[in-house]
This record gives sequence, C-alpha cells and structure tokens, in this order.
Amino acid sequence: MASFRGHITFSSALGTVYGGFLWWQLGYDWGTAALAGGLTAVGGMMPDLDSDSGIPVREMFGLAAVFVPLLFLRRLISFHLTEDQILVMLGTMFVLIRYGASRVFKQFTAHRGMFHSIPALLISGLATFLAYHHPNLQPRLMVSAGVMLGYFSHLLLDEIYAVDFRGLKPKLNQFAGSALKFGSKSHWATGLTYLLLAALGGLAFLDVQPKRPSPEVAADTAGRQSPPLNLPFQGGNR
Repeated sequence: MASFRGHITFSSALGTVYGGFLWWQLGYDWGTAALAGGLTAVGGMMPDLDSDSGIPVREMFGLAAVFVPLLFLRRLISFHLTEDQILVMLGTMFVLIRYGASRVFKQFTAHRGMFHSIPALLISGLATFLAYHHPNLQPRLMVSAGVMLGYFSHLLLDEIYAVDFRGLKPKLNQFAGSALKFGSKSHWATGLTYLLLAALGGLAFLDVQPKRPSPEVAADTAGRQSPPLNLPFQGGNR
C-alpha cells in the first residue's frame, strides 16, 4: 500500500499536469485550471479519509473544511443571500466538516472499505459537480473530472503497491483487489454507496436541466411585450 506522502506527491504532480493542460492546451481561464489542478491533488488523498491513522484523517478533513465551503461560494451567491448570511453559512460548513464529519467517518467507515471503490470515485465527482456552481457546464465537468482523476490515481497506486514484483513471478499481497472494486463484503455498505451514487446522479441530472421561469415571471415578461402591429394590408383588416 502506498504511503500518504506518496499519494500526495503523485496526485500533486498529476494535478499540475492536468491544470497546465487545461490552461495551455484547452484555453481555460487560469483560475479554473488552477482550481481543477488543486482539486486533482486533493482527490488523490480523499480515499484515505477512512484511514485508521490520525494524520491522514486530520489533514484531509482540514483541507476539506476549507475547500468544500469555497466550492459552494458561487452557489450561495446565486441564492441572493447577504454577505453576512454567506459568511455564516461558510463558517457553519467549516465546523460541520472539520469536527462533525470526521467523527462520523471514524464511526461508520472501515479502512479499504467502499470508500476505496469505483462507485466512491464517481460519488466524489458528482458531489464536486453539484457543489461547484458555474454558469457554463464545461468548467464544472473539468473540475469534477480533476477530482475523479486524483481519486483514481490513489486507487491505482494502492493496487500497484499490492503487487510484489520482486522475484521472477509477481505476487499479490492481502490488499490486492481492495481498491479498484465495485462492491465489498458488507452488503449494507455496498447498498448505501450505490444508493448515494444514484441520488447524486439524479440531483446532477436535475441541476443541468434548463430552468423554467416561474408563472409570475413569465406573466410579467408577457405583459411587457409590445402588442402585435395591426397593419392595414393584413388579411384580417380587409
């Protein structure tokens, strides 16, 4: 199994390449490219949220408590909240993630459980897509893809380190196949993971649907339209 420092190093390098590619080759704004690259690095550490060690959990929840509220900033602004209300919401999210979510993870997750799986990878991308509100769809997709890319790098490194290449014949250790998986021995954990995946997928689908104006707005817009011209040469005036 790769070390926490190894995951950080690899995902940070991957995030630098990914962000540079978005900015230099695809022409994205440098802010969007840097955000996508930074979240790629963070995504490479996310599977270790279920770690038994205190250091990865403390570091990851510290980062999540800062990054997640910032991702929600544009969405909070779209709700037409005041500046003070937005600050309260951001502070509340920080406290809940930093102290509340960490305890929940300790109680209900097991290391190398469903948090190390392909469905969890997809959940990380969908959660980022819903949190990061942007008027254009493509930046949201690129930022979400960056998180999933970093997440996948973690799972891939764990599988690579589960193979002992010493000797003529590679050997698998006890952790082989425990990262790139679609289910676990716990039916409850597997079912809840897929239920969460389906729920986030449904919310993401609804979020990208074109927004219809409310009846009041539609009526107001119709009332402001100019009346049709009644020209003398129209058939109805003959």
